[in-house]
Amino acid sequence: MTLQGTKRKITYVTTYEAFAFLCGTLGFFSFSDSSIERASTLAVFASIFAVSWNFTYNALFERWEAKSMTLGRSFGRRVLHAVGFEIGFLVVLLPAAAWWLDISFMRSFIVNLSLNIFFFAYTFAFTWAFDRVFGLPTSATSPEGG
Repeated sequence: MTLQGTKRKITYVTTYEAFAFLCGTLGFFSFSDSSIERASTLAVFASIFAVSWNFTYNALFERWEAKSMTLGRSFGRRVLHAVGFEIGFLVVLLPAAAWWLDISFMRSFIVNLSLNIFFFAYTFAFTWAFDRVFGLPTSATSPEGG
């Protein structure tokens, strides 16, 4: 089955975020000494932001990808995709976590870095598996995205 366009993006974000929410809650709880309620509230914020960022980032990435001379999704392109997403996410979540969990920016950086390392691998593996199940988007299979 091949998904394209908005339906593909919604399916991707929904399935990705379901697992990400659980991991985020456990990560914030484990590494910050906060209550499970505060950790899960931050994970809700992180998920809402991630859904918005994910949709926007993937649309921008696919626009760039469609203009690329090289088709397909190589290992390097998948790494670039995951790194770009995680950097954008860190820029927003680092100060939010420090404030909400009442921890220092350094502690927030360590918490977020730990989660980013996990999510870097998760994003890479999830996107690969998603493409295997649902096929590549048009942007990765034809010049100028179709």
